[in-house]
This record gives sequence, C-alpha cells and structure tokens, in this order.
Amino acid sequence: MVVTLIITCEVGFWVLLAVGLALRYLARMPRTGAAVLLAEPVLELVLLVATAVDLKNGAAADWKHGLAAVYIGYTVAHGHATISWVDGHFAHRFAGGPPPVKPPAYGTARARYEAKVWLRTVLGAAVAVALLQIAIWYVGDGHIASLRGFQGLALKAAVLHGIIAATYAIWPKKDPRRTAAQEIPDRPHEKSPGR
Repeated sequence: MVVTLIITCEVGFWVLLAVGLALRYLARMPRTGAAVLLAEPVLELVLLVATAVDLKNGAAADWKHGLAAVYIGYTVAHGHATISWVDGHFAHRFAGGPPPVKPPAYGTARARYEAKVWLRTVLGAAVAVALLQIAIWYVGDGHIASLRGFQGLALKAAVLHGIIAATYAIWPKKDPRRTAAQEIPDRPHEKSPGR
C-alpha cells in the first residue's frame, strides 16, 4: 500500500503542478491556480498519515516506510524549487513571461549556487532522518534495521552531495570567454618594411 501511495503522490505532484499552472497562465485564473499549487503539501501529509497508520496496524517496518520518509524529506526540501523552476519555464513558454534565469555556470557564483542546492539536500536528509527516528521510537524494539538503513542512506546522500558541491568551490570552472580573452597575447609593434 505504501509504495502505491508513494507513486500516487509523485504522479499527483506533477498533475497538480500541471493543472495549477494551466489555470494560472492558460485559463488566466491566477488565484485558482495558486490554490491548486498550495494543495501540493497535502500529498505529503496524506503519505505521512498513511505510513503511520500502516505501522500502527501492525505492518513490519521495512524499506517501504523508509522510502516514504526519504520521499517526504526530498519533497519538503526540493519541492518549492522544482515548482518555481517549472513555473518560470511554463510562464515563458505559454504566457509570454521572461526567459527563466539560468543558474550561474562559472566561478564563485556557481559554487554558491551549488552550496544552496546542497543545503536543501541537507534539509531533506534531516527531515527524513527525523521522520525515521519517530518511526523507530513508535515501532520500539521491533524490526527497525530497514529504518536505520534508510537513515544512513539519507545521510550518505547529503554527504555525497556535499562533496560534489565542494568541488565547485575547490576547482571552480572558469568562463572560457574570459580565459580566451586573457590568453590573447599583446602583439609587438611591428617595424615598417624598409627600416
């Protein structure tokens, strides 16, 4: 049941997003579209309650409950950014909005951008670990190995993402246009022929 609900929540997320943006831009009903977009967190709440009920009804805590916690953590941390990104592209494509702002590609600005994305991943991991810890306390001494495993998985994902984000600060990618401009040597003054 939990896996089906996770899939339903993911599909529901994209359906609500498409309906909300269509109402907002195509049907020119911005308030109704915003109301539909604000319904997105209800999906995670339903998944959270369903997972708790499943555990309360005696289901053995396993990978499905761990996956639900990680999914909720990811959605809490990255859901708003995803909605904003899709909203910008939708507005540009269908409502004559400005082109979406692309993330910086080079240097310190890119490193800062990657650090912000990583901090969202840390938030997602923290939410997942907290939900899993609550489930562990709730289940008690039962089968909690899977839940502990998903706590470790969430933390490993945050650490791995942190290492990747750090590479942008340690080895910043240089703008090839600036590099090419800096590498053009000054031409020495040529003597005119005959002198």
